[in-house]
Amino acid sequence: MKFEWKEYTIGDLCDTISDTYKRNDEEVILINTSDVLDGNVLNHKAVKNKNLKGQFKKTFRHNDILYSEIRPANKRFAFVDFDNTEKYIASTKLMVLRAHEDVVLPQYLFAILKSQKVIETLQHLAETRSGTFPQITFSSELAPMNVMLPNIVTQKQIIAILSVIECKIKLNNEINANLEQQAQAIFKSWFVDFEPFGGTIPETWFMAKLGDIASIKTTSFSPAKNPDVTLEHYSIPAFDKNKYPVFELAKEVKSNKYILTSKSIMISKLNPNTKRVWRPMYLTEFAVSSTEFIIFEANNPIYKDFIYSIIDSVDFMDWMCAHTTGSTNSRQRTIPSTTLEFKVPIACDEIISEFCAIVSPMYDKISQNICENQKLVKIRDTLLPKLMSGEIDVSDITI
Repeated sequence: MKFEWKEYTIGDLCDTISDTYKRNDEEVILINTSDVLDGNVLNHKAVKNKNLKGQFKKTFRHNDILYSEIRPANKRFAFVDFDNTEKYIASTKLMVLRAHEDVVLPQYLFAILKSQKVIETLQHLAETRSGTFPQITFSSELAPMNVMLPNIVTQKQIIAILSVIECKIKLNNEINANLEQQAQAIFKSWFVDFEPFGGTIPETWFMAKLGDIASIKTTSFSPAKNPDVTLEHYSIPAFDKNKYPVFELAKEVKSNKYILTSKSIMISKLNPNTKRVWRPMYLTEFAVSSTEFIIFEANNPIYKDFIYSIIDSVDFMDWMCAHTTGSTNSRQRTIPSTTLEFKVPIACDEIISEFCAIVSPMYDKISQNICENQKLVKIRDTLLPKLMSGEIDVSDITI
């Protein structure tokens, strides 16, 4: 049986919530527009509840939707799929949307709001408003939008289909986080605590600088001179979104980039307190990086994943944070040359090879899962408009 779909406005389906934070917790978690992206809340780090900027006022709860008022095309939105939100405070630049659950499931409302059709419409409306940057409001742009909606039963069936894909993506992300933790635990055990070697650095090892085993590469690529080349572009926004490069024509890239090779490993010099360590997949012959990354290459190829483990470590992140320029948190940069002064223990090639034989398959699996997630996202985004328009009839599908 095919159910009837009805027309609603977004304003019929949800309210915008402006409940002000009034608790006195010692620590809170601040959520700005930069802390949400393409469905996820990225920041869960608590800070002292002192001298908070005036923009942090809004509270939210499980099943709410956080949706940025600024530049909808940037996909700064998230579905709150976790409990214990009492200590979270959202910026006033984020709309807190709460579904009318007698009409629409919160997950289904979020699927509507993250659909490409809605995003493109909102971006167009934002660009037609006067102001310094494209912006929307709930009452003027979002609430009046018309959408077609099935009944709750059909909504549940559609969400169930999408959830199969979403759960696999989430599982891959959890596996990757676990693999990263395992690799770092092994590195710390071997090269910080020296546990396999009796708890002290072996006599045959020596301390050296990172610059003794690696070099920084700054070979430049000019998009203007190669406009028709398709680039495998590793940028900070791409890392923050899904740790997967963007593929785009060079003529669409406005500034020079660093050339990457299969030997490259990289870490962001911008705001080093937010760790962005990348092991490029090098999927094409034209891989390039934002100049906001520091590009390392091992002097000895067998050291590649040893060096990656070094720059992924807590101690290296602390070193980078201690060697920055810039007076504001939003624009601090590590001085690249100072990273080469970082002290590292050097073992014989046999030990380094043995270590890499353990961790390299972990890093390879992480890359494989990231690539699989990209395919799953494409499947999901292809299905989404067909499911939500009724083009695919789900009434006879059992999940």
